[in-house]
Amino acid sequence: MSHVNVVEQLTAERNQLAKQAVQIHKFGGSSLATTQCIERVIDIIRQHCQLNDLIVVSANGDTTDALFHIYQQAMAQDSQLHASIDELQQVQAQLIEDLLSPASANRMLDYLCSDVHQLKYWLAHAPEQHQADLLSFGELWSARLLSAILSERVCPSYYADAREFLVINNERECLVDNQLSQEQFSQLVQPNKLGVVTGYICQDSEGKTCTLGRNGSDYSATIMASLSGALNVTLWTDVDGIYSADPRIVPSARKLHRLPNGVAKELGRLGNPVLHAKTLQPLTDHSTHLHVASSFDHQISGTEIGKFGQIAKQELSVTYLNELLLAQSESFIGQLGDEAQQRFQCVCGDNKAGYIVIHQQQQKAVSQWLASHDTEVSFTPAAIIATVGHRVIHHGDIKARFKRTLKHERVFAIADSAYEHSLIAVLIQPCSVELLNHVHHNMTKDVRHIGLVVAGLGNIGERFLAMLPEQLACIPLLENIHLVGLVSSKKALINNDGIDVSKAMIQFEHEAQHYDHELLMSWLSHHPYDELIVVDITPSEEFSLLYPAFFKQGIHVIGANKWAASSSIEHYQHLLATAKANKSLWLGNTTVGAGLPVNYAIQDLLNSGDSITEISGIFSGTLSWLFESYDNSVPFSTLMHDALSQGITEPDPREDLSGRDVQRKLLILARMAGLTLSLSDISCQNLVPESLQSLSTQEFLANAEQLDEYFASRFLAAKQNNQCIRYIARLSIEGETINARVSLEVLNNDDAFANLTPCDNVFLIKSQWYHDNPLIIRGPGAGRDVTAGGLHSDLVSICRQLIDRHHQVKLKSINTL
Repeated sequence: MSHVNVVEQLTAERNQLAKQAVQIHKFGGSSLATTQCIERVIDIIRQHCQLNDLIVVSANGDTTDALFHIYQQAMAQDSQLHASIDELQQVQAQLIEDLLSPASANRMLDYLCSDVHQLKYWLAHAPEQHQADLLSFGELWSARLLSAILSERVCPSYYADAREFLVINNERECLVDNQLSQEQFSQLVQPNKLGVVTGYICQDSEGKTCTLGRNGSDYSATIMASLSGALNVTLWTDVDGIYSADPRIVPSARKLHRLPNGVAKELGRLGNPVLHAKTLQPLTDHSTHLHVASSFDHQISGTEIGKFGQIAKQELSVTYLNELLLAQSESFIGQLGDEAQQRFQCVCGDNKAGYIVIHQQQQKAVSQWLASHDTEVSFTPAAIIATVGHRVIHHGDIKARFKRTLKHERVFAIADSAYEHSLIAVLIQPCSVELLNHVHHNMTKDVRHIGLVVAGLGNIGERFLAMLPEQLACIPLLENIHLVGLVSSKKALINNDGIDVSKAMIQFEHEAQHYDHELLMSWLSHHPYDELIVVDITPSEEFSLLYPAFFKQGIHVIGANKWAASSSIEHYQHLLATAKANKSLWLGNTTVGAGLPVNYAIQDLLNSGDSITEISGIFSGTLSWLFESYDNSVPFSTLMHDALSQGITEPDPREDLSGRDVQRKLLILARMAGLTLSLSDISCQNLVPESLQSLSTQEFLANAEQLDEYFASRFLAAKQNNQCIRYIARLSIEGETINARVSLEVLNNDDAFANLTPCDNVFLIKSQWYHDNPLIIRGPGAGRDVTAGGLHSDLVSICRQLIDRHHQVKLKSINTL
């Protein structure tokens, strides 16, 4: 889909569940290695699987290695053969006894004894004829055990030996006979049960047991998706996704949350330790999406492979292969060179320069092929390092950067991949760890993708969006920001492939759908970005209550919304603790003073070792305008109605006159200064008489003249003493004593708060350093331009803090089956 919104996406997911559409879940050997691991897998199945799904399994832990070792011992007539068999049987028996009830365990132990008897028979009589049969026991035991556990604890289940339906041409090519395999598979499916299928093993056209080689169980899983028409395949592995380089070697490698199919296939072909090109072959003509996730921490978002838009196509990664051979011959020129590249599925080659790069084990086959053409060939040890990305050979800037990065290395040639998704440098020495890190740094630096969700599309929200295109174009820190979400009070538009910033509001009007907070959080919890920032420009207390959920997901918040920062002290401290625990950033510099840097100033003083002793000023643009403009030449109520008509006040002016907004702002600044205060600690003078406080807005406006006498008397009394009246917020700290209030005060006409441009805010800060000569910050404290500008300032600040962040991969091992 070109445009994905919250409701459509989640509705589709729910419809899929309702129809019980098949999904494939594959668990590798390390995910099933121990009793604890299998218990973890059971929990994943409970949470992520449903009846009719299919689970593909590898052998438990190191079982396949143990079986291969036993086979080698048999071939060598090793005296320790039977001890190795007994040890393997004991390991399997222990898993059975630990995980099943006694009755089920006894039945499984009988099956195990029968299998071991058969294994010993083959080893004694014709081991070389039954190597694949011997290796197949690992997957058979794993599937049979998991199915028994599921049937006993979770839901009805059955297991299937893939050799009963999956047919390939031979072990070298592993091409599936789809028609025959699908016919045989359909006869084995048991409806309304959870199926557990052996990975890695199958049969050839003659009925002989075969294995699918490296990443064989992953390949089995995608074959099963092709046979069953599954919409999703999840490879539950020992890493939490695909990275921009091997994270065991490149500490700065970053997770690739979404990969286009072609790029993933090329990564697998060129040495990615988790993917293999063969794994993706069955999905070539299907809309199935492949997910890579960690069975050791299934709450972490993994990597999705499928069809995506431009943002996913911008990803770059670096991979390498050592222990290769550079083969040079005249026969590799022209048409014969093309034939050689196809025949040997070369890593790369050039039919003009007359070379191909092959794996070392292919040397004999290449030599024999060239002998038939009566031409000479030279073989040189080689390696490759490659930059992989969507159609990367067509990007001249990336190609130039790749060449510049390697200009001091011993590079034989730089080749465009025949598959167009990689640039390959052929090296005549092994690719070192240092070189891999160097190339990765230069090719992928500053490419973290940050999703931006804007909530609140009123005047300030629209202005923020109007400023966004120019900001993205001129601020380098924002070059990887992608607008992916627009949220109003009733509708939302979420697009994983990005929303056109120049047409954001138009796109919202045409495509936004109704949503609720549950639907919104469901998407935000599974976003495909390195980081996600929510800009909250709503006035909604209800929306601010989502902050804890945002922080738990590691989502960052920029808030003009004052509710969260001025909430109860318990809630506020919980927010801070949750944000810190999940490394979420929370900036709210526009909650007070719009774009004025008062919060920055307080933070900078405290971070520098200063201590605040006083914060005071005029914090309301509305009250600033009213009292700077009021001279008793017209009644106060008339002036208030004028302000209302200009949009200077809230729709109900009592919101301003109550002082609650100023009280909240003073509380936010007090907390910023490190004080543990609540709203109840700040006395607040309500300028609306009690007789008007409980009326409807219209009734209040009709009776607003009741305000006039009070303000006239206060004004005249002040004027007689050459003074003025202003609504002031004050916070003072003297030792352990804290005084905080917001009220109407009488000031001398030469006071710092007495002569402002109407609507201006002014903040006075005293500290140890600014005691005799206080720091004063003055300027417009309201307005769509300055507030939107303040939000953009926060956006730049948050991106600066995120730029050097690195999420470590949780790596157990790399399973190769």
